[in-house]
Amino acid sequence: MKRNNFLVGMILLIWFVISFVTNILGPLMPIIIQTYKLSLTMAAFLPFSFFLAYGIMSIPAGILIERIGEKKSILIAFSLNLAGSLAFALQPTYVMALGSLFTIGIGMAMLQVIINPLMRIAGGEENFAFYSVMAQLVFGLASFISPFVFTGLLKALGPDQHSLLSSAFDHLIQNGLSWTIMYWLFSVIFILMLLVIAMVKMPVVNLRDDEKAGTATTYLDLLKRREVWLFFLGIVAYVGTEQSIANWMSQFLSAYHHLDPGVEGASAVAWFWGLMTLGCLLGLGILKLWDSKSVLKVACMLAIIAISYALFGSKNVALWAFPIAGFTISVLFSIVFSLALNSIPKNHGSFSGILCSGIFGGALVPLIIGSLGDWFGLRYAMLFLYVTLGYILFLGYYAKPIVSNKTVDLRNFF
Repeated sequence: MKRNNFLVGMILLIWFVISFVTNILGPLMPIIIQTYKLSLTMAAFLPFSFFLAYGIMSIPAGILIERIGEKKSILIAFSLNLAGSLAFALQPTYVMALGSLFTIGIGMAMLQVIINPLMRIAGGEENFAFYSVMAQLVFGLASFISPFVFTGLLKALGPDQHSLLSSAFDHLIQNGLSWTIMYWLFSVIFILMLLVIAMVKMPVVNLRDDEKAGTATTYLDLLKRREVWLFFLGIVAYVGTEQSIANWMSQFLSAYHHLDPGVEGASAVAWFWGLMTLGCLLGLGILKLWDSKSVLKVACMLAIIAISYALFGSKNVALWAFPIAGFTISVLFSIVFSLALNSIPKNHGSFSGILCSGIFGGALVPLIIGSLGDWFGLRYAMLFLYVTLGYILFLGYYAKPIVSNKTVDLRNFF
């Protein structure tokens, strides 16, 4: 197929929307806890609901897309996102939040399964690696911007504000909960995406063997392999670590350092994602110089150090240590995923589906930390991250890939 720059731009926009919506929960967490008077365990069920959808939907989404096509699947996904967002905006209760996040999670899981092979077709196979990195940068940019948009909207809707924005949305906000404006904003974004996508002509994607969903027998055969389970747990551990830091960071800063979740907390979350994006960029260069297993080990140890400073340092130290933790873990997901795929000789498409189900770690680990936090306090509960990072560090020693990443010998340049 001829390269389609417009469709490439559309896919990058979808990545932006996924990130912009997905990663707002961290800044919202302390406000939601205060609004609904939640325990940490009850609050943890919010990310649990969202990432549970990923765990359930990742494999079925691949099967559905093969049957009905990409465009219909994208429209269904954004319709689910819109339904979930509008439901909470109209009735912002805790129970509705759980259902809303689960519904949005299903839509987001479908989108992520669709757009990778679609990008390969739209941008050309020879440019796929380049556009994959660009998608990561767009994803990180949206994560960085989202908390600042949240802070700006809270200020614009403050009790002393009489702006046009405040007048326009005042009658839409239910029960005086100004922070729910984000879900009205998300609803508008989803409507616009539905309208644009309905008018876009989508190419037929002929999936490669390593992109297709496998048969039940294939999955059962894979699940008998020790490596599959070990790397699946590696993805669980990584996503659990990432989401636990992002979701509990603002609450930690509020509880232990009395910082405003809508200002300093949101800023810390934004910089967490911003530095993670910067880390991904630098990681591309580092992985050309070092073996991926070595990079994995060093990154895990640096992450443990950063989290230690965040949990036990002063207010100013914590404000920087949490975002720096994002920088240190930035390369972990891609390395674990690539080591996993390079550790088995075939059925990579099915194995990818199993690994993507490990995104369920974003539901499980924050819930464990929230439950422990109710018993021992959030500071000591977050020490559970030593377990998840320790497991990833173990994979750095255990992994025996069939093919290792290619590195450059700098001596050849001198």
